[in-house]
Amino acid sequence: MLFILMGVALLAGFMLANQNPINADLKTVVGSPFGAATISFAVGTLFLGVLALTTEHALLPSGAFISSHPAWIWLGGLLGGVYLTSNVLLFPRLGAIQTVILPIMGQIIMGTLIDTFGWFEAASIPLSLARVLGLVILIAGVVIAIVLPTLFNHEARSLEKTLTQVYAPTGLLGWRIWAIIAGMLSAMQQAINGHMGTLLHAPVQGSFLSFFIGFILILILTLVIDKRFPSLEQLKVTKVWNWFGGILGGLFVLASIIVIPHIGAGLTITMGLLGQIVGSMLVQQFGWWRSMKAGVNRLQMLGVIVMILGVVFIKFM
Repeated sequence: MLFILMGVALLAGFMLANQNPINADLKTVVGSPFGAATISFAVGTLFLGVLALTTEHALLPSGAFISSHPAWIWLGGLLGGVYLTSNVLLFPRLGAIQTVILPIMGQIIMGTLIDTFGWFEAASIPLSLARVLGLVILIAGVVIAIVLPTLFNHEARSLEKTLTQVYAPTGLLGWRIWAIIAGMLSAMQQAINGHMGTLLHAPVQGSFLSFFIGFILILILTLVIDKRFPSLEQLKVTKVWNWFGGILGGLFVLASIIVIPHIGAGLTITMGLLGQIVGSMLVQQFGWWRSMKAGVNRLQMLGVIVMILGVVFIKFM
């Protein structure tokens, strides 16, 4: 059962890696990251709402449930909205690999803090020597996958040069820092959503509520910043797959809510990270979803192997 749940978390991360370029392409069609995020959240909310009514026959929680639990359990949707919008902004600036791997640093940091101190009602896991070693190995894998290819691989250097020509180096540094912060918010979102799903005893309903709250946030931001919605003419030129991002995001949230109560926030986040890296490499290798294409090299594959070794130390040593 453990390995099945780890596989679900891995698949969830793979879906999230594909959501990023889909939503980034949608942004180019509608002309706004907030408009793209609004569409993505609307689709995800509708998908999860239909699924919740079909499987659990409920959408909104009772007044008694709302009044008897802390307000922070509703923050998952808000953090999810910030994270998704950040990815839409980050993807064209940093590329597929960095848009996934830099937030991983933030997710590793926050996931470790959540597990160690039992934040958001998560089970507390002592920071043992094996876990510390596993985290060091994970970070080493990230460095191998992102830093070394930039130094030694021609295609990676070309991609970096292209990004630097479009965005000033100082601007790129700021986006990279924000990518790490966004990763921390993502880890918090998963832990909060997992706890809410446990309280509701209805993971699909919990996923719907998280997405619905995120949709309201993005909708307000779109009205304030863009002062418009994507036009019908813009929507007509979208590809069918431009609408898949919200569904993939909804499935990611649902998978996290199902898995976290059983294997913990840290392992769920870690397996999701591996899925994101593998997914982002495939996206970059084949240029899926009209994304920037750049070949995956041996160093990046070695980085994934090292990260898997880190997972073994964290969970099984």
